[in-house]
Amino acid sequence: MLRGILLLIFISGCASVPTMTDYGNAKCKPKVVDVVSAIDTLTPNTCIEPPEIVQLPTYQQLLNFPPAENMPVVAVYKFQDLTGQRKRRDSLADFSTAVTQGGTEMLIDALKTAGNGTWFRVVERAGIDNLVRERQIVRSTREEHDDNKGIQPLLFAGILLEGGIIGYDTNLETGGRGARYLGVGRSTSYRRDVVTVSLRGISVLTGEVLLNVQAKKTILSAGVGFDVFKFIDMDTELVEYEDGVAENESVTVATRAAIEAAVVGLIKQGDERGYWKIQKQTGENSE
Repeated sequence: MLRGILLLIFISGCASVPTMTDYGNAKCKPKVVDVVSAIDTLTPNTCIEPPEIVQLPTYQQLLNFPPAENMPVVAVYKFQDLTGQRKRRDSLADFSTAVTQGGTEMLIDALKTAGNGTWFRVVERAGIDNLVRERQIVRSTREEHDDNKGIQPLLFAGILLEGGIIGYDTNLETGGRGARYLGVGRSTSYRRDVVTVSLRGISVLTGEVLLNVQAKKTILSAGVGFDVFKFIDMDTELVEYEDGVAENESVTVATRAAIEAAVVGLIKQGDERGYWKIQKQTGENSE
């Protein structure tokens, strides 16, 4: 009987689960850092990771993108969550949104990352009220001190970038596998979600939509569990044990990856339609 239980555990442990996206970060070594007393409640293998800069594969693609021949001036007012979805809670009302509300900041960061800052000249519009207020302070201060040096006018944009997070579809694909033998079992499960963003470029002079791209990113969640439910000692004592772990891809990181992919698509589409030109590399000119 013991041999059969061990065989069952081995077979169920081979059940395949979709592999999580590898973002290239170094694996954190199992270590407990006693920062606060609450850490004492963590398991011995809990990993406390230090803060780090998020650099996804799409980030590297943007960073290494060839520069533009002439950097276009663009403005971003807002890039919001348009899904209206809330986080799922069992039998509880939750007013937290399902996706990040920092889409505007992510888009601006992606635009300034493109070509290592050699692609877009982004003018501040999301915090325009604070900018105008600060310029008023500078102007009034110079007037008080009889400084005739004027303040430089604001740079205006030729292209307005609009869009948002337009979809967050959950449970597009779910599945799992499990087995049980004489009260001992093991199971695996997974779920696939998708986040979709839309980005468009609008001419400030005419109001015409010049460019429009959409990008999506898959979000995978996987879990594995082990349980024992068995009577022992002539069926007079019950042994019950459960154990499991789950891993979920970050929705925020997935949204950022989709936004960065949309910026890459926007650059390529603008080059194809002649709104700007990607600077040819030395190797390309020699061919």
